[in-house]
Amino acid sequence: MTEACELTATEARRRIGDKSLSPVELLESCIARIEAVNPTVNAVTAKGYERARVEAKAAEDAVMRGDDLGVLHGLPLAVKDLNDTEGLLTTYGSFLFKDNVPDKDDNLVANLRAAGAIVFCKTNTPEFGAGANTTNKVWGATGNPFDPARICGGSSGGSAVALATNMTPIATGSDTGGSLRIPAAICGVVSHRSTPGLVPVEKRAFGYTTFGVQGPMARNVDDAAMMFSTMARFDRSDPMSSPMRQNLFKGVPEVDLSKLKIAVSTDLGFAIVDKRIRATFEDRVSIFKSAFRECIWTEPNLSTVRKTNWVLRALQYLARYKDLYETRGDELGANVKNNYEAGQKLSATDIAWATAEQTNLYREMQRFFEDVDILICPTVAVPPFPVEQLYCDEIDGQKLDDYVEWMSLTWGLTIPGNPVTNLPCGLEPTGTPFGLQICGRHHDDRFILGVAKSLERVFAADPRTARPTPDIASLSA
Repeated sequence: MTEACELTATEARRRIGDKSLSPVELLESCIARIEAVNPTVNAVTAKGYERARVEAKAAEDAVMRGDDLGVLHGLPLAVKDLNDTEGLLTTYGSFLFKDNVPDKDDNLVANLRAAGAIVFCKTNTPEFGAGANTTNKVWGATGNPFDPARICGGSSGGSAVALATNMTPIATGSDTGGSLRIPAAICGVVSHRSTPGLVPVEKRAFGYTTFGVQGPMARNVDDAAMMFSTMARFDRSDPMSSPMRQNLFKGVPEVDLSKLKIAVSTDLGFAIVDKRIRATFEDRVSIFKSAFRECIWTEPNLSTVRKTNWVLRALQYLARYKDLYETRGDELGANVKNNYEAGQKLSATDIAWATAEQTNLYREMQRFFEDVDILICPTVAVPPFPVEQLYCDEIDGQKLDDYVEWMSLTWGLTIPGNPVTNLPCGLEPTGTPFGLQICGRHHDDRFILGVAKSLERVFAADPRTARPTPDIASLSA
């Protein structure tokens, strides 16, 4: 029998609305799953059960009174530990903030609460979200739900693991160079990195940037779209935000794949990709390509994206962590310090070049999508490695330049800023989930989610491509 925590978010919300499922019952089921599985995977950090139980009972009472209910009414929500949560420990994965309890929610969390979600726990992240191995000095490492000895990705790793193990129906995540997409891919769940500005972010160091996008994480496309419909909004605190039609992403319809011309690429023309991932991607393309009108092997010209990303990423760290580096730099983790120190070495010429080149890459993507409707590529270039290894430094014998190089398939699309949905597509050869990036034109988020929804149905019909699920019994043991 399916436990309440195993219901999809959309199904749980439907049952709450028709009074066949109590928000109290759902919350308690999620808490029980955390208590059973979290000791093995270490996805959940701070717990706010007491307040959540009060709010779940209030949500139940609202249903019984016949009140108007929000889109997320009664759904438990796991919040990434980079988001401020009122009265609930928020460490940012840094020992510098190990006792930090915010006195208010950040705008994203407040908006999700207003839609009816019940914040009941925080999820693990690397320090300040730097890197794609979810480990830090405060909480330790989060393990992959398919193999806890290996990484779960990052920086939204705790959220991805919590979803994969049914600890929560929805979770928040954020993405600079792949932090929504990488853990979703490695753990077998869905995430959406939207067009920058659709989900406002009030804490960006730079207002005008493609970095630092907040987004939904869920177990399927419908759930992610439902959550996204409450996250996408206009907020004057973010200079990239602009007015939009309300409920634009509510009830995203499927797209007729047989009318689409798609591009597929193993490496986006520049990335170093493990031969096992290459083979897996080529195999999956052979399975799904017939669903489309036309499928061609091609990619945009992203030959300068590696240098552009490194300069602009370092510039972000230079702006954001100056005070911490100068006052408590010896307490910062290696990833944050290395990126900050790379920023110190930048010249005005470097910055001017990278800023201009980002615009050129944006325009290249605009031209690319004049000929194709969608670009599909792998999400992660290498299978998960041991949690003790901070990052991947070599692929197929080729040494990598820095700690972000192995994430190139995701940050390669961050720089031009195109929206991307990560979609699970079976397993890779070492036994962990394999994910695809579904990338499209700027502001075509509804269309991209619709394509992903249609592909999800195609994938579900074939055991080679269906979304994998971890063995909860073994994790509980």
